Amino acid sequence: MSTFKWDHIHLRSPDPEATAAFYERMFGAEVIRTLPGGKPRIDLKIGGASVFIAQVNPGDKVGSPPKTPYQGLDHFGLEVKGIDAVVAELKSKGAEFTMEPNDIRPGTRIAFLRGPEGVSIELLERS
Repeated sequence: MSTFKWDHIHLRSPDPEATAAFYERMFGAEVIRTLPGGKPRIDLKIGGASVFIAQVNPGDKVGSPPKTPYQGLDHFGLEVKGIDAVVAELKSKGAEFTMEPNDIRPGTRIAFLRGPEGVSIELLERS
């Protein structure tokens, strides 16, 4: 059987700088700016994962952001310790939560917040 290794998440945004600033402010993402082929590109490193942000320009044939829940890729999750304190910190930075912290089963506590372009982000604490 073939072997697969996680590589990246790809986001599309009409304002990549604002999107990058959100992830940097909320999660301490490392913002990496490059000029491949002379075009600006913004990548992020969050919790060891790569997140690429592609520019969406007026007239691009790109659908509107979906409203969760929906079929297909629904959200991505970030593991945290002390979820209640993390949620309070993110709220102080202006994060909009769509689900407050709650126990979905013994030893697993989750919360959801909305990122730019309607991206749903899960915070997850396992004990």
